[in-house]
Amino acid sequence: MALFDPKKTERLMTMQLRALGWTKIPLLALCRPQVKELTEKRVVIKLPLNRMTKNHWGSMYFGALAVGADVSGGFLAWHKIKQSGADISLIFKDFHAEFMRRPETDTFFICEDGEMIDGLLKRAISSGERQTETVNISAYDENEQKVCHFKLSLSLKRK
Repeated sequence: MALFDPKKTERLMTMQLRALGWTKIPLLALCRPQVKELTEKRVVIKLPLNRMTKNHWGSMYFGALAVGADVSGGFLAWHKIKQSGADISLIFKDFHAEFMRRPETDTFFICEDGEMIDGLLKRAISSGERQTETVNISAYDENEQKVCHFKLSLSLKRK
């Protein structure tokens, strides 16, 4: 028997993410993100292509893509901050996007910078000063074709 059921973990993490949206970031809640995978090293967030995320060309709206990038890097860091028990403020200082193709399906945002975020969090806790690193997020359509790449400067500081 497995120690945990990955599907139940995904549902629980998705519920936590949506609760964060409804209580703190309503735009996030409207996009209805789903946590498909969460490990110490990576997160995969699915953003459905629907009436709220689609533009007039039938592809995912630029703003929704920004939400997906924000959520994937931010949720991994937020989860690690919660695990640490430290009182840390999390912000993004800048945002760079490179678009390869129009995402015309549900889109999957992947951040694999968990180890880097661990180091950033440790430095923020020990120094008490704001610490910043770049997180990389890649977005793929349902056909596993890369549609976008994002670089966001994640900034952490002990409160």
